[in-house]
Amino acid sequence: MISINFFGTHDFAAGILQALIDSGLFEIKTVFTAPDRPVGRHQEITESPVKILAKKNNLKIVQPETLKNFDFTPYDAELNIVCQYGFLIPKNILDGTRNGSINVHTSLLPKYRGASPIQTALMNGDTETGVTIMFMDEMMDHGPILAQETVEVAPTDTYTDLTVKLLKKAKFLLVDTAQKWVLGPKMTPQPQDETKVTKCRLIGRNDGKIDFMTQTASQIYNLYCAFTPWPGVWTEVNGKRLKLLKIDRTDKKIAPGKILAENERIFFGCNDGAIEAIELQLEGKKPMTAKIFLNGYRAMIC
Repeated sequence: MISINFFGTHDFAAGILQALIDSGLFEIKTVFTAPDRPVGRHQEITESPVKILAKKNNLKIVQPETLKNFDFTPYDAELNIVCQYGFLIPKNILDGTRNGSINVHTSLLPKYRGASPIQTALMNGDTETGVTIMFMDEMMDHGPILAQETVEVAPTDTYTDLTVKLLKKAKFLLVDTAQKWVLGPKMTPQPQDETKVTKCRLIGRNDGKIDFMTQTASQIYNLYCAFTPWPGVWTEVNGKRLKLLKIDRTDKKIAPGKILAENERIFFGCNDGAIEAIELQLEGKKPMTAKIFLNGYRAMIC
């Protein structure tokens, strides 16, 4: 078995950790994950998905607030595996195992270095993306590439759909690559082409606000795919936030910024046409279909 330390926090990382456990090929010595945080309206202290999984499997868990000046000497292993950890990992830890550290990144590096590669691929309407296993250095998503696999993006894929596809590919690619990296046959890391680097930024709660006057129907639909389920896409109607939980493309032509209620359907005019809102949620209310929304709130949009 290959002894590893695992660094991860979020749902995708938990899926990767589960794959390492299920493979039976790795001795997971320590799991590093983010400290418990207050979450939601009631600010309940919540454990990360990786911590929950690690506890279930009786793994050793470490949750430092920072790794700066962290004493890594007791955490001897053959390899560090990192996925969606969320903290800067200093050089003494990256180099602190016999085979260094490898990272699972959800894009075809050097494209989409940064915190939101899945969302960015969807926002840009990409027809393909992929998974990269890279050898880590101190710079963000900069290290040489060990392995890559391409994943097709369907026109209707949301963040959730695409994440499932990427995770399925990443599980097998990581297990195979980690074994080869430690046990052989020898792998030759390939430097990233710095002339092809693109970057993506951290997504915030307000990034899903739609501008029907300037954005096209395709841009809005891409935002919907990228930001479903979080942070969601939304607009303001009469000073209230209206979240569009499910939308679809349409051939209708409506003036930008105009809202059309037709029978039991709702259409929003965009820069070059319209989108249809199938399910909506008004601020402070439960989700509702277009029909139910019109029954109670038609006056808001007509």
